[in-house]
Amino acid sequence: MTALDALSRDEIAARLAAPPAERAAFLCEAAEAGHAEAQAVYAQMLLDGVGVAADPRAALDWFVKAAAQHHLMALNMVGRCYDLGWGTGIDKARAAACYRVAASRGLVEAMYNYATLLTLGQGVAEDKAAALALYREAADRGYAKAINHVGSFAEDGWACARDLALAARCYAQAAEGGDFRGAFNHGRMLAADGRIEDAVLWIRRAAERGTPAFAAKLAGWLAVQQHASLRALAAPLSEHAAC
Repeated sequence: MTALDALSRDEIAARLAAPPAERAAFLCEAAEAGHAEAQAVYAQMLLDGVGVAADPRAALDWFVKAAAQHHLMALNMVGRCYDLGWGTGIDKARAAACYRVAASRGLVEAMYNYATLLTLGQGVAEDKAAALALYREAADRGYAKAINHVGSFAEDGWACARDLALAARCYAQAAEGGDFRGAFNHGRMLAADGRIEDAVLWIRRAAERGTPAFAAKLAGWLAVQQHASLRALAAPLSEHAAC
């Protein structure tokens, strides 16, 4: 029995609600005691540099330890590390293997990540039909990012019949679910329908939620739009992407 095991739920909750540095110290102690959830959460704090100096290599080590205890999100994050080169060299095949196992055990984030590699043919043979099946399964469980990709497949006619009405419904649902790419796609289709005021609303939300890299791409798209209300959104996005 460790010191952590002696704490009540309220005491644990209080420690987890502490300032980041104190929370990181508590989770480090629990991780070293062998608690898988603590290992996974502490690894994420190391990856993000929250409450502790960022250390992607140490983060990967803790994700691996948690994954060895069958922590599915940790296994997914091991995949992310190999997928994106966080704390290690990029190894798409190894990333795909991690995603595949976690996806087979029902983790929607892993379904999405594995489907993305299947779509691109990275680390695994390209298989858009299998990717769509995984996106649909994750979408059925409410995962907004996957819902957006089901829409993209329907819009482009990948591994399915082209269906713009389905694409529009998926984009709207993904946008409402908080996915910034879904918000952009929803706004894009609204703009194509001439609903500029609604389009501006959703594209602004996409910009607020998206990454700097996404903001840069969005600024380029906006800059060539015909409607002045859309072009006006480009300048502040360009400034944001440059920061």
